[in-house]
Amino acid sequence: MKFNISCNETIIKEIESLKDFFLNGKSLKNCTLQNIDFSKSKFDWDNIEIDNTMFLGCTISEANQLKLISKSATIIPQPKNLPYNPFRSRMYNWQDLLKKAPGYSINIDLVIYEHFFCSKFNPTINEALWQRIHDHAMDDALRGLIEPNHKGETSKKIIGIMGGHSVLRTDPNFIKVAHTARLLSSNGYFIASGGGPGIMEASNLGAYFGNYNKEELDDALVLLEKSPHYNDDGYADAALQVLDKYPNGNENLAIPTWFYGHEPSNVFANHIAKYFSNSIREDTLLAISTYGIIFAPGSAGTTQEIFMDAAQNHYCTFNFYSPMIFLGIERYTKQTKIFELITQLSEGMEYGKLLHLTDEPEDVLEFIKGHPPVYIDS
Repeated sequence: MKFNISCNETIIKEIESLKDFFLNGKSLKNCTLQNIDFSKSKFDWDNIEIDNTMFLGCTISEANQLKLISKSATIIPQPKNLPYNPFRSRMYNWQDLLKKAPGYSINIDLVIYEHFFCSKFNPTINEALWQRIHDHAMDDALRGLIEPNHKGETSKKIIGIMGGHSVLRTDPNFIKVAHTARLLSSNGYFIASGGGPGIMEASNLGAYFGNYNKEELDDALVLLEKSPHYNDDGYADAALQVLDKYPNGNENLAIPTWFYGHEPSNVFANHIAKYFSNSIREDTLLAISTYGIIFAPGSAGTTQEIFMDAAQNHYCTFNFYSPMIFLGIERYTKQTKIFELITQLSEGMEYGKLLHLTDEPEDVLEFIKGHPPVYIDS
């Protein structure tokens, strides 16, 4: 479909640090400044050009705010009494989430979850707005990491891995997924997961070990098996013990949500885009995994993700067809008929050539190598 309107939008420059602000010079025309503290910096705003300029969550004195508003700047200040920052200029890491919250005996991740849970189903108009702005900040930071172009192609070869959240660390599927993710990571693929426990943790763990060999990953799995379920005592400590012993892991991504905040975010991802909205989080994870999705055994949530991914592929929603790999022959042919159903659904479609069923990590790698995404220039 061709449109009669021009897509040549005004380019907005993002400025997210004092250093970038000073390097930018005296014009803030078509600039958005986010999460910058100007309270300790002295300069003359009168000599700064303001035109289509927005300040998001910046700390600015009242006098300077009035001066900027008089010059037609748009200012949205930080809200008070929130345990989270809606205007984050970067994603989280596990250290951000696990550090103790000021004035609390629990970590920031849990404080945010408890705050969110109080109005989970009926937030005030302001709370809903701050949550949406926060998730917008996650979107922006995520785009900065993966750098999609106008066709949806990303700078990283992203592969998503889905599966059950309650799978134990001792489960054969947990171990298989960890080894699959390690193989893919060591071969240049960028692994993304839902960021929680179970298969999600196995995915980030394996990706982290892309810099290490199979025996070292096996050693890490032994350390983790002492606390197999995320509700077990010592669950987090076992993971931190692995990080302490193996500190130089590969980059990978987690996209968890506070909607399921009772499930702890795992610590093996060094980029964590945590959302309030679960629907945005799930759709985003599937959409960015251009080099394919691996579906390990899971229950209703994984089944939902299979059909969401099939819909994206079926209609080429994001301008590409990508592999759908079912890592579990027993699960997807005997326990359920999902692979047969997706095969029937994709008959005659481009993505029908990108379906694969296997039990072997090495086979996953070979299929991914031989079946890159098919981009369509719409």
